Amino acid sequence: MRRVLATLAATAVAALTLAACGGGADPLGNGAGGASATPGDTIRIGSANFTESTLVAEIYAQALEAKGVRVERHLNLGSRETYIPALEDGSIDLIPEYSGNLLQYLDRSAPQTAAGDVYAALVKAVPAPLTVLDESEAQDKDSVVVSRDLAQRLHVTSIADLAPHCGELAFGGSSEFQTRSDGIPGLQKNYGCSFHSYRALDAGGPLTLSALTGGTVQAADVFTTDPSVESDGLVALADPKNNFAAQNVVPLINSSKVTDAVKQELNAVSAKLTTQSLIDLNRRLAAPDKPDPAVVAKGWLAQSGLG
Repeated sequence: MRRVLATLAATAVAALTLAACGGGADPLGNGAGGASATPGDTIRIGSANFTESTLVAEIYAQALEAKGVRVERHLNLGSRETYIPALEDGSIDLIPEYSGNLLQYLDRSAPQTAAGDVYAALVKAVPAPLTVLDESEAQDKDSVVVSRDLAQRLHVTSIADLAPHCGELAFGGSSEFQTRSDGIPGLQKNYGCSFHSYRALDAGGPLTLSALTGGTVQAADVFTTDPSVESDGLVALADPKNNFAAQNVVPLINSSKVTDAVKQELNAVSAKLTTQSLIDLNRRLAAPDKPDPAVVAKGWLAQSGLG
């Protein structure tokens, strides 16, 4: 009897161990099978791991909830290498994306840079079962930024205007910007702009902004929705040759979740969301009180008549 009880206990322990270890957890905490049990009419909304993406994901979530759509939030997932597979296996259903970067992720040889061309190519490149809905006017893209004093002194409003002076200037940006195709090589190819020197700093962050406002560099790569461009008296130069591909905010969603109500509401958000909206929202998020993105999203939706 003692041997039988011991055997039964060992069997029970082994069964529990197998159940607990069933293949390991995925990045969303859903276990080995990808998506966990969730009602079919629920939309799982994800975001990349930076504040603006979290904010737009909250805008999508709250706009849908206002129309009676059930949502789950899976925010701050990481890079495309993490969340694109999660979209493909159904762990999440919807995420805010940027048209040019998403197109380059799906097709590294894509030559399109203008907004309309990028979006048209993206619609064709997105693999089933995913699809994109209407893109917004809002863009968050790289830009060559200079101080207002330098822009006025050299009479420059575009990168083309700056090109004859590039050899006199130090440029600041991320180490990746120095070598990627639309970074320094692109500026050289499209504008004949070869800077005197390059300082590897961060990707449009505090190091780059400090170097630019302090005069350590005279031009830098800064994102267009960074409120510091306005508050620090900086000038984002026009890019008439479209060296930087369009980066319109666009919903990337599993087509099985695109009901008429979902499509209508997300397209309504895209119709209202502008680049200036993102600048204002990012400024609010950077305020001393550091508000929750959900609170900022709620305020914007109410102001836009979508809450």
